[in-house]
Amino acid sequence: MSFKIKRENKRCFVRPPKFRNRMIMMLCGVIVQGLGLSLLRSINLGTDPCSCLTQGITKFVPLSFGTCQLLCHLVTFLFVIRYDLGMIGFGTIGNMCFLGYISDFFRWLWSLLLPVGFFEAAGNQYILLIPSLVVFLLGAAAYMCAGLGSSPYDAIPFIIASHMKKFSFKIVRMIWDISFMTVGFLLGGDVGIVTILVAFFLGPIITWMQKKMEVLIA
Repeated sequence: MSFKIKRENKRCFVRPPKFRNRMIMMLCGVIVQGLGLSLLRSINLGTDPCSCLTQGITKFVPLSFGTCQLLCHLVTFLFVIRYDLGMIGFGTIGNMCFLGYISDFFRWLWSLLLPVGFFEAAGNQYILLIPSLVVFLLGAAAYMCAGLGSSPYDAIPFIIASHMKKFSFKIVRMIWDISFMTVGFLLGGDVGIVTILVAFFLGPIITWMQKKMEVLIA
């Protein structure tokens, strides 16, 4: 994946120009990404590599998806604190603490509003595949484009690449995603066409979306 997170300062929790617009964009992005993630989890055709690992962990502990994702992020967050405080911002907290719970909320909402077995129907799964991906990526692009910090999952590849000059960020990010996908699969996480697409091909799409959104905070 080749997308990059906007960084405008090496201090944490900076307030860049048009801070209010950026906060609104970040908050909307996390909510929309959580909505998209809830749909991807429901259609059962795979999720992003980070969520794949979280799903695997939920099979071994009596905790919700949101809680497991938060705990996973907290572990990686310690490395971000140690090596690059500049990656930490309001977007870090928004994504790290709330994305999983927002996804859980929307899945609960779908269980109330939609008939039993709605997402299990093969036709519905493939009809919802592209729209679910678009919603997820749009939310991810919005939170990243806001330039208010990144999730620990997104930050660590940048940190690794900055310390390992022999490897490009693109290679580091790909290895990072594939590693999470593999461990998630071994733990029983949901690996499918979505996981493969996110891990290998969808970074440029997020980059394209970011460029379109930059007019909102220029």
